[in-house]
Amino acid sequence: MLNMPTIDQYVDWKISNVMPIKNKYGYRVTLISASGEKTIQQKSGFSTQKEANNARNITIGELYSGTYVTVSNITVEEYFEWWLEEYVKKHIGTYNTYMTYRNAVRNHIVPNLRKKKLIQVDRGDIQELYNVIAAISVNEVRIVKTVINVSMKFAVAQKILPVNPAEGVLLPKTIDKKPYRIRTIDSQKTLRLDQLYILIEASKSTPIYLQVLFNTLMGLRRSEIIGLKYSDINYIDQTITIKRQLGRKVDMGKDSCKRKTLTKQEIQLKTPSSYRTLKIPEYVFQAILEQRKIYEKNRNRRKREFQDDDFICCSTYGHSRSKDFHYKYFKKILEENNLPNIRWHDLRSSYCTLLLKMNFSPKAVSNLMGHAKELITIDVYGDNAQLVSDNTDALDEFIKEIFTEDSKNEYLKEMQESDPDFDIDCEVERMFGFFDCSPIL
Repeated sequence: MLNMPTIDQYVDWKISNVMPIKNKYGYRVTLISASGEKTIQQKSGFSTQKEANNARNITIGELYSGTYVTVSNITVEEYFEWWLEEYVKKHIGTYNTYMTYRNAVRNHIVPNLRKKKLIQVDRGDIQELYNVIAAISVNEVRIVKTVINVSMKFAVAQKILPVNPAEGVLLPKTIDKKPYRIRTIDSQKTLRLDQLYILIEASKSTPIYLQVLFNTLMGLRRSEIIGLKYSDINYIDQTITIKRQLGRKVDMGKDSCKRKTLTKQEIQLKTPSSYRTLKIPEYVFQAILEQRKIYEKNRNRRKREFQDDDFICCSTYGHSRSKDFHYKYFKKILEENNLPNIRWHDLRSSYCTLLLKMNFSPKAVSNLMGHAKELITIDVYGDNAQLVSDNTDALDEFIKEIFTEDSKNEYLKEMQESDPDFDIDCEVERMFGFFDCSPIL
């Protein structure tokens, strides 16, 4: 691992006159940090006094413009390994993102640029890098472009590079450019309203029922769902605050945590916009209250063994769920109910798509989903909390929409094939209370 010199951002500087140094010529630069600490760097090896003076004038220009490079002799490999440890590992937060960045560095960037000094990398090198990787994988080259842009900006900020050589370098023309911060959802990989109803009903007899509700009716990410705690709920306002997710910490190994908890650590959320407070739909709220009763029963019944960590989605012993716990149950539900073989994350997309179809503002949907700002809308909102509040009634309408006449008819057809006496209106009333249903006498 590179022992990168630690040089504080300089706020002042001094530069000596050209002088003889070891039978040649050179000069010294003194960098002064905000704390008053001085760092002296020597520039030498010039054959003539004129050459040294020309170099000194260039250095003065760089110092005045703020582009003076404080570390100039490191290789591409040395820099990127240092950047992974000192920046990515400490600031990115999630293990999966760290591994994605690391794989891009070690599998693509370093092998193609290994022999160069970092300061020698130019636009042509970056373009060639993109061209080589694009011929292998479109997805990989997009990841590499992100890593290059972030790492080069960091190098400039740390005075390791004078300018960002990747700025303005585009991906090959054969790759479609995605509009900045616009998300595209493939509607062919989402569920219809009637299919969502079938999924919700079928999940009731499984351990992933609440996970399905949080995904389909609130659009939460899988790692956010398993990180929810009862203490996150405001029972008066009927809201829940998303403030953590469960996953693997970047700097944690198997030996530094309890058995089977490596990927169940409480970590920060994906982005600042992921921290949000959402209204809990009435149906989901009632399901949470029922689950809380089960939680208390298990805690009282297993006082010694029970792990009282307050997680909403947990085992009968209180242990938090892993992010893939839902998989086998989810796939079994899809198969047994003739539903499309979609991914778990596609349920979140289903929720998003249906909200958009119900004329939700893309900006509002983005906020509810915990995304950053989108450029697909001209709407301007000043208060994100108010934005969520203004749409909570519409969220309940979204749930009602699942049980429209068309949806009911689709589900009724499915159920009546197996049970001719099945009455969907009574079933919906039992679940949501949206329809009148007189008791059968």
